[in-house]
Amino acid sequence: MKSDPAVEAYLNEAVSWDADRAALQARSARNAWRIAVLATGLLVLSLLTLMLLMPLKHVEPFVIRVDNSTGVVDVVPIFAGGEKMPETVTRYLLDHYVTVCERFNFATAESDYEECGAFHNAARNQAWFAEWDRSNPSSPLNLYKDGTSIRAQVAAVSFFTRAGGLQDLAQVRYTKAARAGGGSQDQVTHWIATVQFTYGEPSKDPRIRRWDPLGFKVVDFRAEPEIPPADSSAPTMGATSAAGSKP
Repeated sequence: MKSDPAVEAYLNEAVSWDADRAALQARSARNAWRIAVLATGLLVLSLLTLMLLMPLKHVEPFVIRVDNSTGVVDVVPIFAGGEKMPETVTRYLLDHYVTVCERFNFATAESDYEECGAFHNAARNQAWFAEWDRSNPSSPLNLYKDGTSIRAQVAAVSFFTRAGGLQDLAQVRYTKAARAGGGSQDQVTHWIATVQFTYGEPSKDPRIRRWDPLGFKVVDFRAEPEIPPADSSAPTMGATSAAGSKP
């Protein structure tokens, strides 16, 4: 059978058309994969860039001061730590710390717990967590779940200087008044605490910085019951017998 040249040419052209279409599809698939790989690479690169930039992003609190007489506005410099604090400032911070951290009231327990944590270093915070953990039978959350409230009031703060001249120890005398839930009488006990403290760089966290803007840290806190001194106005047995005797 003799082939027709026109049919032969048509078939050859159809085969080449199919081959071109297959090559075009393969080339389009390769281009699509290249674009997908490039897009994935750019996405990973952008995520890595954001992760590297995250430590640089923080909120820097500042105070704006306005002069009442001239109206001049300026920004108060931020305390960066490293400056020696006056004793009056340390005395106030110790007073505030003991007053907040030694009291207990269910209404303010969560806020007091977080505020006290702002004044702790890492080791002290671990001990603070263990002390308040509900699994601890001596936790305030377990001891005072009957509604008992505790008030703390500082009586005196004394400072001690080490042999090397370092002044990082203080002794705080305070009272704790416990009132049972629904009760009207306070049960007062006397306490004495030895506190080791230091100053460091203030936290960059605005929530912590609002409580502790000066970087004051309590390194160690040990409290013990103290026997109150006897009332000097009460007559002693010797004085009574001397007054009652006659020459």
